Amino acid sequence: MVNSETQRLAWAITGSGHYLRESLAVLATLDNVDIFLSKAASEIIKQYGFQVQLDATGHRVYQDKTASSVPVELFYEGKYHTLVIAPATSNTIAKMAYGFSDSLVTNLFAQAGKTRVASIVFACDTAPELESEAPRDNVVKVYPRKIDLENVAKLADFEATQVVADIAALTHAIHVRLNEIRN
Repeated sequence: MVNSETQRLAWAITGSGHYLRESLAVLATLDNVDIFLSKAASEIIKQYGFQVQLDATGHRVYQDKTASSVPVELFYEGKYHTLVIAPATSNTIAKMAYGFSDSLVTNLFAQAGKTRVASIVFACDTAPELESEAPRDNVVKVYPRKIDLENVAKLADFEATQVVADIAALTHAIHVRLNEIRN
């Protein structure tokens, strides 16, 4: 088993523009991170013009290109102490809340749970009304459905899973977790 001094943080990004810019900014402040991109995340990062910001982090990037999601085996090798999923779309939240693991990100979440690796999830749909960044610097009003909010609440009840609703809470949760790992 790998010890906490050599373990890394796994950070998965889904296909949401909601606080994507801010999530990448937090990610850029961290060391020892591997980034996992869903297929939609790869598209949206380019669409929003954030590829340079992602590349500037200097972290290893894994993309969802295989049916078997080979990178998840790294959890069984003890490579990670924490999984962060930020931002997480309502689609990903729904799949995780109901135990689906049919993509890189949902498979990472399932394997993190099975290997008792803590997860921090920044859910996009956490309030009945939100403002979200759209491509080309547009801000749009978003009204999550009742089912979206219920799925976030369901996921928040999972063991070893912390769901956060904004960038400040995400940043705080990550720093608390990193301090726990160090001590």
